[in-house]
Amino acid sequence: MRRSLLLLPLCTAVALLAGCGNKGPLYMAKPTPAGTQPATPAAAPAAPATTAPAPVHGFVTDMTAFNAFIATHPTPDQFRAAYPDVLLVLPGTVATRELRSNNSRYFAEVDANGRITGGKFM
Repeated sequence: MRRSLLLLPLCTAVALLAGCGNKGPLYMAKPTPAGTQPATPAAAPAAPATTAPAPVHGFVTDMTAFNAFIATHPTPDQFRAAYPDVLLVLPGTVATRELRSNNSRYFAEVDANGRITGGKFM
């Protein structure tokens, strides 16, 4: 009888923790400062006309090509078109921070015009 009474709090604690899921702590990317809101398309300087690269399906495996793409300072829409299977997390977006070792989620840093200037995979 005593053993079952001692297990009751333990079972309750396990049941409560099991309902939490395995998502890890939440991570909120750094918000952009108030004075650096992305400009409207009409106010942005005209970008040189280039052909869009072919989309890379799957996660990022060729880091040299990916870094060369980021060096062009793409917009979030261009990033999503080029890497449709990689989750782009922009500043101010709430996302979990669990460990992903397959380069499937990119936390981007953006400039005043809203273009991606760098970031890291997490």
